[in-house]
Amino acid sequence: MPGDEIKHIDWKVLGKTDRYYVKQYEEETNLKSYILMDVSGSMRYSSGKVTKIEYASYLAASLTYLMLKQRDSVGLALFSDKILKYIPPRSVQTYLIHILRELENIEPQGRTNVSPAFHALAEKIKRRGLVIIISDLFDEPDKIVSGLKHFRHKKHEVLLFHILDPFEVSFAFNREAVFLDMETGEEINTLPWHIRREYRRQVKDMLYFYQKFCRENRIDYVLMNTETELDKALSEYLIKRKRLY
Repeated sequence: MPGDEIKHIDWKVLGKTDRYYVKQYEEETNLKSYILMDVSGSMRYSSGKVTKIEYASYLAASLTYLMLKQRDSVGLALFSDKILKYIPPRSVQTYLIHILRELENIEPQGRTNVSPAFHALAEKIKRRGLVIIISDLFDEPDKIVSGLKHFRHKKHEVLLFHILDPFEVSFAFNREAVFLDMETGEEINTLPWHIRREYRRQVKDMLYFYQKFCRENRIDYVLMNTETELDKALSEYLIKRKRLY
């Protein structure tokens, strides 16, 4: 038709049919996204029906589905104190089944040691893209921010989903309890109401630290708990993606 680009003519079809046809195709976007998911022992915790690891899996699966529908490339990395699994990004729709299978078979393991995993992944990811981190961030803050800085140094955009159980914030335990460290096995016997105020203060300070650091380093920080509707996370991703184009 008048106005069509000559460079899009399918010359093979012209040779066979003696008629002009223009190639039409759907091109994937240039956005490569990497979902980095914490699968350390602390992610097994739950005060309700859904553990942090289950919630993180639902979130990762939803993001993967959305990205592939938009013809973006998406990959998945599972980590604790090291990289346990790395699936490079691709944009084919059949990739969804592959990633869902990995998420379904996750078994939380190991201690949280974010720093070596983040630094290794920052070096492994060669092409600039969007790094989406899903973690409870139960590690030394200095180690975590060191890894986050490495991603930013490599020019990656970073979207951080901080996943906590509601009781990890409120500490709303109302009777004497034995608290078990799910990574080390260490036990603490205490009366929760004796330490609740100080606990909440320290959690508040931790959250403020991450919020401030992310704001200063142009990292999108999203605090969520396992009762938060997933549409909040998907909205944050779409907002982030829109800013990249």
